[in-house]
Amino acid sequence: MRPILFSILGIDIQTYGVSKALAALAAAVLVARAFERRGIDRSLAYPLVMWATVWGFAGAKVYYLLERLPNLTLHDLGGMGFTWYGGLIAGAVAAVVMIRRWRLDLGVVAGAVAAPLSVAYAIGRLGCLVSGDGTYGRPTTLPWAMTFPNGVVSTNVPVHPTPLYEAIGALAIAGILWWLGRRAGGPAVFAWYLVLSGAARLAVEFLRTNTPAVLGLTQPQLWALAGMVGGVALLAAATRRSGGAGTPKRPGNDHPSAAQTPIFDTTGADQ
Repeated sequence: MRPILFSILGIDIQTYGVSKALAALAAAVLVARAFERRGIDRSLAYPLVMWATVWGFAGAKVYYLLERLPNLTLHDLGGMGFTWYGGLIAGAVAAVVMIRRWRLDLGVVAGAVAAPLSVAYAIGRLGCLVSGDGTYGRPTTLPWAMTFPNGVVSTNVPVHPTPLYEAIGALAIAGILWWLGRRAGGPAVFAWYLVLSGAARLAVEFLRTNTPAVLGLTQPQLWALAGMVGGVALLAAATRRSGGAGTPKRPGNDHPSAAQTPIFDTTGADQ
């Protein structure tokens, strides 16, 4: 494991932070391409991802600090300690604000960002794995078990490399979403993102050591279930709007010109 990637002038560059920066960069590039395919100004992808990332990190940190109450320490205020669902909520709110400001079709944009979001999550989880941030799973004797003697949260006990499981799952989900994106409308694609990513997180949590919160389920599992329920509801709504056709999309259905409101207004800008 390598928590410190390298040092510049005595300043340590953390693997964790670099992985998050790479995740944001990959998301921006992929969203730009997805925008272009849908007839949206690709230059809008970069400020959209930037603001979603900034507010996402803020939300992830605040959520983590709230989880730590009443046992907060100065260490908790450092560069480690973020909660994925706090970041997802805050980042999504920021993204919706920007989308509305630019008068873009929310459903089209949601479909465009689904696969890139899953790719970014995979990159971030690989950063968690390499830095050994403590998000690994229970002890195991399986051949692929890993130890993290030099991790941020070190252990010499062979454990499930759950960040690796999540990264592989997220990349598989991204592939499915990319395939669906060529066959389904934006809302349906994002609905499948919520369902699939929620199911993956629900499953992997059974291998981790988080403390159960309600009915034997951990807090991330509760959020995962909420996301899955929301995804099913969104998918049902999208199916009704398409006349019961399900995921197939009509020609032009996912193009911005199909929106009822003007599309372009570029005068505006880890658990």
